[in-house]
Amino acid sequence: MSLPDVTFGPFDGRVWLNAAHQGPLPQIAVDAAIRALERKTRPHLIRDEEFYRIPERLRAALARLVNSQENDIVLGNSASFGLQLIANGLHWKPSDEVLVPDEDFPASILPWTVLERTGVVVRRIPTDDGALTVDALASQLSERTRVVCVSWVNSFSGRVNDLRSLGSLCRNEGVLFVVNASQGLGSLTLDLGALPVDGVTSCGFKWLCGPYGTGFCWLHPDLQAQLESHQAYWLTLAGERWAEMDRVDDSPSRDLGAARFDVFGTANFLNFEPWTASLEHFLEVGLKAISEHNAMLLDHLLAGIDAADWRLITGRASSERSTMAVLEPRAARAGEAMKRLAAARIDVAERRGRIRISPHLYNSIDNIDRVLAVL
Repeated sequence: MSLPDVTFGPFDGRVWLNAAHQGPLPQIAVDAAIRALERKTRPHLIRDEEFYRIPERLRAALARLVNSQENDIVLGNSASFGLQLIANGLHWKPSDEVLVPDEDFPASILPWTVLERTGVVVRRIPTDDGALTVDALASQLSERTRVVCVSWVNSFSGRVNDLRSLGSLCRNEGVLFVVNASQGLGSLTLDLGALPVDGVTSCGFKWLCGPYGTGFCWLHPDLQAQLESHQAYWLTLAGERWAEMDRVDDSPSRDLGAARFDVFGTANFLNFEPWTASLEHFLEVGLKAISEHNAMLLDHLLAGIDAADWRLITGRASSERSTMAVLEPRAARAGEAMKRLAAARIDVAERRGRIRISPHLYNSIDNIDRVLAVL
């Protein structure tokens, strides 16, 4: 299957198979960034309405991306931003618990550990390389558990968590279920209209191919009602009447939805405009088509890997479909393979002594064959 021809790169003759670290900007996003730079060098070109149209357009694209309402989208600058606002916005009691997988990425754990100074208990629960089963979670839940936070796709192993089953368990037990989707969203489809989750956060610079310093959070309306807002950003309060700054409506009864939690500076010309361009391209192509393309690349890779030399950490079955392949050498050290790959001008990642290969929509079968020739 071929995707619509959209220019990425130039990659200077290299093969970039490291979307799990950084997704490259497509040319349409680069063009949007250049236009933003040109307007900033000539500020008379910046129209007043852009200050609210830019966040509106981005929020609309993100809502379509995850099948949600725009009113439930928070504009941020990272995955950590969303987790921090949930952790800091809830009302905690001493001995309340937060459960996190024992081998998760630090961004999914550290926002909760800050709460320990207030008496909140953060427990790391055993997993199979970051994958949490329903039975394992059920055995760890207690009457004190308030939040369970997991990564959708584990950054170190590529193992995928079953959001539907984990979320259903949490919902039945009255526990908030929060997900870091950074290593899945943009390659896998996420339908928040059909999943029992309460909060989702993601960065924008990996699989969503935006600039660094981009991200968002989705908050279920019931979770929004539980969160205390500790900020008041004048531009959010002003909306389309931002120029009338002496008459901003700051009444407590005004319903701003999740936008009241937005990062400040939402008319972020240099970051949000190119990211919006990338997102709108993803929506035009369709996440289903992108997911099928990426799955085809991974299938080709896994079919060519010599099992005598490499142990596959990620699952093979379609039900375990990941966004990446994580391979562990059976004899040689991963560093030796990394040197060979670097010499062949192939960019992947080494994590915990393993090779992580993360192809995306700009990669081809030829790219995968180059990797297999080295491995």
